Amino acid sequence: MSFRALDLNLLKVFEALMTEGSVTRAASVLAMTQPAVSNALARLRDALGDPLFVRSGTGIRPTQRAVVLWEPIGEALERVRGALDEQVFDPGSAQTQFTLSMSDYVASLVMPDLLNHLGQVAPKARVHTVPNTVVEIADQLEDNRVDCVLSVYVNESQQPAAIRSRSLWTVDYACFMRRGHPLAAAKRLSSRAFLNARHIDVSLAGKTQPSYDLFLASRGLSRNLVATVNHYGAAYEIVRQSDLIAVLPSDLRSESRHAPFLHAMPLPLQAPPRIVSLFWHQRNDTVPAQRWLRETLVGMFAKSE
Repeated sequence: MSFRALDLNLLKVFEALMTEGSVTRAASVLAMTQPAVSNALARLRDALGDPLFVRSGTGIRPTQRAVVLWEPIGEALERVRGALDEQVFDPGSAQTQFTLSMSDYVASLVMPDLLNHLGQVAPKARVHTVPNTVVEIADQLEDNRVDCVLSVYVNESQQPAAIRSRSLWTVDYACFMRRGHPLAAAKRLSSRAFLNARHIDVSLAGKTQPSYDLFLASRGLSRNLVATVNHYGAAYEIVRQSDLIAVLPSDLRSESRHAPFLHAMPLPLQAPPRIVSLFWHQRNDTVPAQRWLRETLVGMFAKSE
């Protein structure tokens, strides 16, 4: 179909249907009636020669053709919005809600300082956090569910081209155990004692073989992993109340309620450090509020290596 013949208003309907997954919700977002949205969808289907959406449960899901069209169309619409928006973002008066994806570990390091900062420079801004499972980073951003993700990225070579990133800080790890643990009296932890001890680990994605075990396996080793949880706070609490040990981020803040009860030792088998990065979708490159948020996060938390 010719671009000249396409009613560009239909692209806003397409965007709403893609992001909402429901004709009813799309109509609400667009301030249109459901029949009007259905009529616009019919025109889009006729213009593009594809059903674009099919019924699925209580909503709709996109066809393969719609999925292919979504990335360039969604990006183009965001760029147009960014160009039309006032280019100077005024944090002092902005009533903006930012949605961030992060683990409880990252939240414990970022949120106290971020919220204190926003309270001073952007008092009307609101922040909403959602869980980060690492494996959903691209999906969360591509589906426009979140503004930014603060996380490690396990397979950087598989990071989609549309996802931008900026390194923030390096995560070093230590072996944590409760104070008074039989191994805590040693000056150093031997590899044998470490591997034979009962371990708990964190897998944000719910995998039974965390990344540290993949590192050990690459060296022909394995440890006695007896449990995994999907929250760092839970792991620290379990270690505090048991004889289990854990490989956890070493930057446990001294003001944490767990700190007085835990003993940290250098790992005898030190895996490569991980990097926490800030991720966002390229369609938000020029959106003033988004750019301000990213600059704020980088300015506050990026560490020079």
